[in-house]
Amino acid sequence: MNFEYTDKVKSLQEKLNAFFETYILPVEEEVAAFTFNPENRWKQWPGMEGLKEKAKAAGLWNLFLPNSYGELSPGLSNLEYAPLAEIMGRVLWSSEVFNCSAPDTGNMEVLAKYGSPEQQEEWLKPLLNGAIRSAFLMTEPQVASSDATNIETRIVSDGDDYIISGRKWWSSGGMNPHCKVAIVMGKTDPTAHRHQQQSMVLVPMNTPGLKVIRPLSVFGFYDSPEGHAEIELDHVRVPKSNLILGEGRGFEIAQGRLGPGRIHHCMRLIGMAQRSLELMSQRASERIAFGKAFKEYSSIRQEIAQSQCEVEQARLLTLSAADKMDKEGNKKAKELIAMIKIIAPKMALKVIDRAIQIHGGKGVGPDTPLAHFFVAARILRLADGPDEVHLHQLGKSVINNYSK
Repeated sequence: MNFEYTDKVKSLQEKLNAFFETYILPVEEEVAAFTFNPENRWKQWPGMEGLKEKAKAAGLWNLFLPNSYGELSPGLSNLEYAPLAEIMGRVLWSSEVFNCSAPDTGNMEVLAKYGSPEQQEEWLKPLLNGAIRSAFLMTEPQVASSDATNIETRIVSDGDDYIISGRKWWSSGGMNPHCKVAIVMGKTDPTAHRHQQQSMVLVPMNTPGLKVIRPLSVFGFYDSPEGHAEIELDHVRVPKSNLILGEGRGFEIAQGRLGPGRIHHCMRLIGMAQRSLELMSQRASERIAFGKAFKEYSSIRQEIAQSQCEVEQARLLTLSAADKMDKEGNKKAKELIAMIKIIAPKMALKVIDRAIQIHGGKGVGPDTPLAHFFVAARILRLADGPDEVHLHQLGKSVINNYSK
């Protein structure tokens, strides 16, 4: 493994860091104040589109897409994208500026890999251009959706159409005012093999019968304007041409989608943890208690040293997983992807928690990103598969490897 970045990636890192210093960090407090104002909920910060245009002009657009898609993507590998996603993780809303935010990234990868030419023309191109946003509807309130075979939403054939009925929740992106299409996972054949019952279909958000029931908050955060929606699908009718790849291929698509999505989350988590480490180091240098600077206390130094070790360990494991994905494919890298999905959120939570503790009252308030970081890291122990599922599958795989 060679983790030395190419000149191309070094150049992109420099450009991205410069963009942050010039355009992102100076407005961070302004964006936070706007999104936390209840009057602005589900509204986009007015400066977002201007920043997107600047990112496009700088060549910092669609950095996540592994394979080049015309002039709309630089075609970076997962290993090349990792340090760039880490930089974006330093400010939670920044990924949208570069058209690299979930769930759009996963949806674009699905359409690029599995979509028909017509689906790519209608939905992928506008998503790649940042003209629209999208949602992903998989999780359901009535079943344990960590086992995707439990999903109950029905996709029933009716002539040239499908009729979709069910209820989804934690539908990321569903509250965004620019969300125009959702990828919905449901069952087309409940009698088939358990991994061939599911299908995925494109559903425009304005389709009759699709109703947003409510937004869901996460520890009080609404993550406006994307949000997480509970959505009812009441006999929603779409043409069969909206089916992705084919009937019974939904589980296959989900596995293809979630591999890159999981590691992207880990890359951003490392960015959150790294910034938290920097903030706690600065705080330790600035504050004095009981006649000494925080940084002079051995316990504080140990917390910071431990955090540095843990961030670097997670970073290297993420790079290792990304490297294997690039060289051998997502399936061969599944153990490493599982490892980092288990490790990264827990690591980030520990580092962020230490940073909050060292900041004292300031750490739990709105004047640093730490509280929101903590919430984002905590939910990622559930999103894209809870820890227990990854531990179960990884343990099974390890036992099989060593007992042959």
